[in-house]
Amino acid sequence: MPEISIIIPTFNAKKSLEKCLTSISNQTFKNFEIIVVNDGSTDNTAAILSRYQDKIKVINQHNAGAAVARNRGEKDSTAPFIIFCDADIEMKPTMLEKMYRTLKNHPEASYVYSGFKFGFKTFKLWAFDPKTLKQMPYIHTTSLIRHDHFPGFDKNLTRFQDWDLWLTMLNQSYVGYYIPEILFKIKAGGTMSSWLPNFIFRLPLAKGFNKVKKYRQAEKIIKDKHSL
Repeated sequence: MPEISIIIPTFNAKKSLEKCLTSISNQTFKNFEIIVVNDGSTDNTAAILSRYQDKIKVINQHNAGAAVARNRGEKDSTAPFIIFCDADIEMKPTMLEKMYRTLKNHPEASYVYSGFKFGFKTFKLWAFDPKTLKQMPYIHTTSLIRHDHFPGFDKNLTRFQDWDLWLTMLNQSYVGYYIPEILFKIKAGGTMSSWLPNFIFRLPLAKGFNKVKKYRQAEKIIKDKHSL
């Protein structure tokens, strides 16, 4: 039985999927299973996945979004620890080993997370703090989670699904633990991951930007849901 289930939701990610899978195969920690949920891709994702058919389990579904794809993959996972890895992510070789060891050494934590790079931007993050978590979404989806503590993603959310997950777990008294290292990088422009520089939100005309409007609307949905 594998110790870690790696769940990869993918949608038209032909440009990054192979690098993602290669980074997983290069891990120093080897006791894992890979479950790829092909969320209705219309590019040659299926052809790429066919080359790994002996190493991964592939689930094909009609396009339903990241939350549904992640939840679908989790249903078929068998390991006591799970990690959601978007197809535009490349893991450092020691990432799984360090996350697994850290979570094993900290039984009080339900998940561990690390710093990461998104394109040219480095996110070093900081130690877990419930107050900070209630103020902002600073923990990435790609964190190693105790499977029996995972409540599922809210399929009705189109943004901040990770923030909602950590807040839901916090409401259940489940907390995280921070590894102060950069353990993975994300290819900018992917279909599952997105980011806006913080300075954008401080510009005088920021409220008029469509992306900022959507950000604030999504932020309000999360804050209302969790009474923040």
